[in-house]
Amino acid sequence: MKSGVRSVVAERGFHTILALAPHPDDMEIGCGGTLAVHVARGDRVHLFVATNGEVGGDAMVRRAEQEVSAAALGVHALHWGGFADTKLPDHSEALMSVLEVVLTEIRPDTVYVNSERDTHQDHRILSEVARSVTRWIPNVLAYETPSSIDFTPMLFMDIAAVMDAKFAALRAHASQVDKTRLTLDITEIARATAHFRGVQGKLACAEGFVPIRMRL
Repeated sequence: MKSGVRSVVAERGFHTILALAPHPDDMEIGCGGTLAVHVARGDRVHLFVATNGEVGGDAMVRRAEQEVSAAALGVHALHWGGFADTKLPDHSEALMSVLEVVLTEIRPDTVYVNSERDTHQDHRILSEVARSVTRWIPNVLAYETPSSIDFTPMLFMDIAAVMDAKFAALRAHASQVDKTRLTLDITEIARATAHFRGVQGKLACAEGFVPIRMRL
């Protein structure tokens, strides 16, 4: 490594990451591997989950599963929005206020949020609000979930070395593993997606992102 590059890296140091999700398990599906990479690099990773996901199961069970998943990924902190599942469109202003407080406290330099092109109303609203409140964040990237529409990633994270961590985080959501309405469970869908995005990114396994904003 050239001395100039070394000094830039040393000056920059570790990063503060914030991943936003509408429901428990959304971020593990979309960017769990990427978060594991950040943790391995020494970055400080925060998670924000807007709802308890009670429409998809018992709220306390889903909260407990999210806590286990966060521990499996080794993140620094888990933050809860406490909003009603499927009702985020009715509370967009309150959601904005909560996220502004979280952003002020954490001061992330990179934010991951689900793609706004989605069939689920909670996903659409969280992404829309996030675009507004993260307007001063240098790096904001959108990840995909199984309900994303027309998702065309242009950035890829190599997650081959952290697939076990991603699957451990997904399996922590035990009440949701088989709730895909498909013959595949959530881990099989995640594996297929990782291979597909890997092919696109010329990698063995990858997670793909659409950049909302990137600072080079």
